Amino acid sequence: MTLLDPVRASRLSARDVLARAESGARLEVDEAEILLQAEGADFERMLELAASVRTAGLDAAGRGRILTYSRKVFVPLTTLCRDRCHYCVFVDTPSQLKKKHKPAFMSPEQVLAVVRQGQAMGCKEALLTLGDRPEDRWPEAREWLDDHGFASTLDYVGHIARLITAETGMLAHLNPGVMSLAELETLRPTAPSMGMMLETTSRRLFAEPGQVHFGSPDKDPAVRLAVIQDAGRARVPFTTGILVGIGETIRDRAESLVAIRAADEAHRVDGIGHVQEVIVQNFRAKPRTAMQGAPDATMREYVAAVATARLVLGPHARVQVPPNLSDARELELLVRAGADDWGGVSPLTADHVNPERPWPQLDELAERTAELGFTLTERLTAQPDYVTDAAAWIDPGLHEAVARLADPATGLAKPDTSPVAASDRPRRSELRLSVVNVTAGVDPLLERAATDPLTVDDAEWERLLTATGSDLDQLTATADDVRRYTVGEAVSLVVNRNLTSTGFRAAGPIDADTFDLGDVAAIAADAVALGATELCIQGRLTEGEDPEAYLEIVRTARAAAPTLHLHAYRPQDVWDLADRGGLGLTGALAALREAGVDTVPGTGVKVLSERVRAAVAPGDLEIDRWEEGITAAHRAGFRSTSVLFYGHIETAAERIAHLRRLRALQTAGGGGFTEFVPIPLPGPAGGVPLVAGRAAIDEHRAMVAVSRLLLSGSIPHIQIPWTRVGRADAAVLLGAGGDDLGGTLLDGRVKPEAGIEYGQQLPTADAAAIAARLFRPFRLRTTDYRTVSHPSSGIGAAE
Repeated sequence: MTLLDPVRASRLSARDVLARAESGARLEVDEAEILLQAEGADFERMLELAASVRTAGLDAAGRGRILTYSRKVFVPLTTLCRDRCHYCVFVDTPSQLKKKHKPAFMSPEQVLAVVRQGQAMGCKEALLTLGDRPEDRWPEAREWLDDHGFASTLDYVGHIARLITAETGMLAHLNPGVMSLAELETLRPTAPSMGMMLETTSRRLFAEPGQVHFGSPDKDPAVRLAVIQDAGRARVPFTTGILVGIGETIRDRAESLVAIRAADEAHRVDGIGHVQEVIVQNFRAKPRTAMQGAPDATMREYVAAVATARLVLGPHARVQVPPNLSDARELELLVRAGADDWGGVSPLTADHVNPERPWPQLDELAERTAELGFTLTERLTAQPDYVTDAAAWIDPGLHEAVARLADPATGLAKPDTSPVAASDRPRRSELRLSVVNVTAGVDPLLERAATDPLTVDDAEWERLLTATGSDLDQLTATADDVRRYTVGEAVSLVVNRNLTSTGFRAAGPIDADTFDLGDVAAIAADAVALGATELCIQGRLTEGEDPEAYLEIVRTARAAAPTLHLHAYRPQDVWDLADRGGLGLTGALAALREAGVDTVPGTGVKVLSERVRAAVAPGDLEIDRWEEGITAAHRAGFRSTSVLFYGHIETAAERIAHLRRLRALQTAGGGGFTEFVPIPLPGPAGGVPLVAGRAAIDEHRAMVAVSRLLLSGSIPHIQIPWTRVGRADAAVLLGAGGDDLGGTLLDGRVKPEAGIEYGQQLPTADAAAIAARLFRPFRLRTTDYRTVSHPSSGIGAAE
């Protein structure tokens, strides 16, 4: 949402301002305001000029066609806050924390559980984000700090930052809100960089009742500008930026950019100011906030803000745009507008501030960046200029830690380097880790399972899988913490429909369960009309059908619904096409890709054990053939689901071996599995508990929790099969480490009986209600866990 100012008299046009910018003139507020409103040919010319200024700066820095990012983990140290911003879903009240079974502050063990997984994935930055000074508002925060021996939240932030670097070698970036000069100087030895968004210089938004910052003492623009100035005095490489569309005027936006530049220029050392990067972030309205109905900033005004920032700040500034807050197709405009940094991107943790907007996969971001003519290159939390001049900008106590990760010539991250703690790091007791207070009553095995699952042996995993009573409660609480602090709080769902390809009849349908190509086209078109983004097709064709039909079904669906994601064919189905069609496995996968398949189901297996297969599902693929098929699919560029059908004759050891094998396949296949679905097998063959007398829901809780812990850092999402456990128990299992509800399973209005699990639907409104009862956000996703560009209204399944 942007307010327009009354028209200001000006003798300058956008063309005049662009000419001045091209000549290298310094732009002031009036000129920036004009550029922010550029349209038509002037808008296009502004983008060209901004891109050329960016290129000049990169060339001068010896970086050429490079766009940078930092591989990070996001650590939400506390979600308590003394402020009341009207657009924020990050913060909680103490009563909300209690309902979520969430602590006031993450414990050191919880922090290390996250950052050690990030360390194993090559992350070098630990972003510590938290609410401002919660102890000033909430007695619960003050009590927690007192109980754990910390004078303030900022005292605890410094402790955790030191702990992270000592234990993992990762570098902290501190984002704790407003700080005094003394506090900045105290925290400087704990982190190479810090940050705080200016957001806006608009005093109206802070002082006027009903505006977004009213009642938030830390959002006084004068206070925030003072922090940015003090960061310069303390010689702290500092990240700041503006929010676009929170109710500020165009004039406010221009004044904010010029104010940031002025603060940076006031504290330069050898020509380099302390503002290491300026984030230009587009506002995204959040449900359950006072601004939930406010329109997002338009793409044009957001791109204009990025380009204006580049022209105001000049060639040597780093202008950052968060890649998860824009659709992939919009990134081109942001790069054209002069952006040169994507900011922190995590392969492990969610964006806890924007939980509805997942990070792009790093390989996809690299591919998209390459398509735009640039090379994606990793940097550290401090930008390269500050790393190469560490003596001026980084505390001496951090020089060694930074040097271990930095290329000394460029200041960028060393390629293919993971952080390693120094051998002479301080002992944890020296870092004031209050073991007695923090871990009293916590099973050391659970701490290892959460922190470093690969160190837990099979017998220990079996012990966890068979836990009962309070031990089971502690297991599920630990798993849910790992879920919360990695993939985040959001509960996700894809709007989809099933089509069982076993029912295909080329000669025409013979009953309600069968269909032909004409029906496929109608089913796909109907699914899109109902709001579906995915059609799931699986099932081996009958022997009498030509295997070419696998491809014809996909081609027909793709032609009828070009935007529909086709999630098609299990390894067993692909092998049938490969063998009977004479294509071979590689040829079959290539043909499916050409026909229009996007991803593949990783179903068609119960447990990765030949003993179990022979006894329970002898018609399934042999285990080695299933593994060969899914591995080939991943190598061919397909992503897939993964499953375990449990509760029959399998042992605890076989379940653990299955999970370990999936993790090994994930490593070998470069991350092909998007999710894991633990599916209870119903009676009469199923429903057999591992622990005699243990309730069915406790069987499921243990399975979900162990899956979350053992697969953490490998397969990110744990899907709850609501069709097997029911909606009520699905909600319980979302509290045991689950984060996804799978699909809506629309029946559709065309041949509804042709889909497996016909008659079971989960409308999006019902799924959102499940999440709301857990006090968790809900988001619609794509099949591969991206953000839906145009979310369904949620009505589809009810029509």
